[in-house]
Amino acid sequence: MSGEPTKMGDYEAIAKTVQRYIDGARSGSGDEMRAAFHADATIFGYVGDDLFAGPIQQFFAWSDANGPAPELQARIASIDLVDTAATVRLELDNWTGNRFTDLFTLLKVRGAWQITNKVFHLH
Repeated sequence: MSGEPTKMGDYEAIAKTVQRYIDGARSGSGDEMRAAFHADATIFGYVGDDLFAGPIQQFFAWSDANGPAPELQARIASIDLVDTAATVRLELDNWTGNRFTDLFTLLKVRGAWQITNKVFHLH
């Protein structure tokens, strides 16, 4: 750990990482959003009573099958940052008719922010 104060550039870099995810959601491309995630990232959440959990690759496949969401509205509600670790709360409305709250954990890996875990709530 560096012990240095958090740099504003980290907040901007985290927001850009989350924007890659949003862009992939709008285009319906798992490949496009893949750049935002660590290769070993995971996902957890409920779709009705069914737990959707496991490697993030299954979410990329879902995104591809779900298709584009050009009307998606997204807002970063919060970013909490401590040196090389961060959390983000993202509010999403009209993802092909659904509303989600996503909670991400991110880690700064070799100088780049990557999403390591996505937990979601389907409203």
